[in-house]
Amino acid sequence: MAKNTFRSKTPPPAKVSHNPAKSRLASIWVRLRRTFIRFVIFFFTSSIGAVILFKFVPIPFTVTMLSRKIEAIYEKKDSEIYYDWTSYDKISKEAPLAVVAAEDQLFPEHYGFDFKSMNLAYKRNLKGKKIRGASTISQQVAKNVFLWQTRSYIRKAIEVYFTVLIELIWGKQRILEVYLNVAEMGDMTFGVEEASKRYYGKSAINLTRDQAARIAAVLPSPRKWSISKPGPYVVRRTGQISRQMRALGGPAYLSGLRRF
Repeated sequence: MAKNTFRSKTPPPAKVSHNPAKSRLASIWVRLRRTFIRFVIFFFTSSIGAVILFKFVPIPFTVTMLSRKIEAIYEKKDSEIYYDWTSYDKISKEAPLAVVAAEDQLFPEHYGFDFKSMNLAYKRNLKGKKIRGASTISQQVAKNVFLWQTRSYIRKAIEVYFTVLIELIWGKQRILEVYLNVAEMGDMTFGVEEASKRYYGKSAINLTRDQAARIAAVLPSPRKWSISKPGPYVVRRTGQISRQMRALGGPAYLSGLRRF
C-alpha cells in the first residue's frame, strides 16, 4: 500500500536590501521625526504650563528687560532695571482705563484680536503711509512676556498662539494687570508703579486721571517721549486720552472684566 507523503513548501527567503545609503537615510528620517514630535510635545506642555504658572505668579522679568540691560551694559550706561510688580488692586483705577483708552478701547469686548483695526492698518500700510500695527493689549502682553521684539512672521504666528492661551487661561483683568506691570514706560523703567514713583514721586494707587493719561501717552515710544518733560505731542496726546477716558464712562468701563 503506497503512503502519501506531504511536503511542506517553504517560501523562498525575502530579499534583504543591502543598500547602506538608503538605510542611513531611513534611519536619519526616523530620528528627525522623533525629535520633531518630542519638540512639539515639549513646546505645548511648557508653554501651557508657563501660562498657567504666570496666571498666579508675578512675572519675574521679560525678554525686553533682559535685552535693555544687555544693551546698556554694552553701551557702558547705567544698566539698572526699574521694576516693581504691583497687584491690580493696588493700582489707581485711572491707570488701566488710561492704557485701554490709549491702546485698545475694545479690550473688554474682543477675544484677543481687533480684526477691524487690523484691516484698517493693513489698508493704510498698502497705500504706502507710515507703517503701523493694530496689536491689542492682549497681543502686546503675549509678545512682551513670552517672545522677542524683532518682527518676523514666525514670531507673529507664535504671538497669536500665546494670545489665544492667555485670553483663555488668564482672563481680562489678569492680562491688564500684567500689561500695567511689564510695559516699558520710560528708559529702563517698567510698569506703572515704578513710572509713578520715578516721575511723580508717589505710588501708583494715588495716580490722578491726568497723570495716568500722561503715562499712557508715552507708551508707543517710551524712550523717545518723556513723562517728566513732556513735549507738545505728549501734552496734546495726554489731553486726548483724558477726554477718551471720560467718554468711555470712567473706571466703571472696566468694572466687569473677567478675572478667571
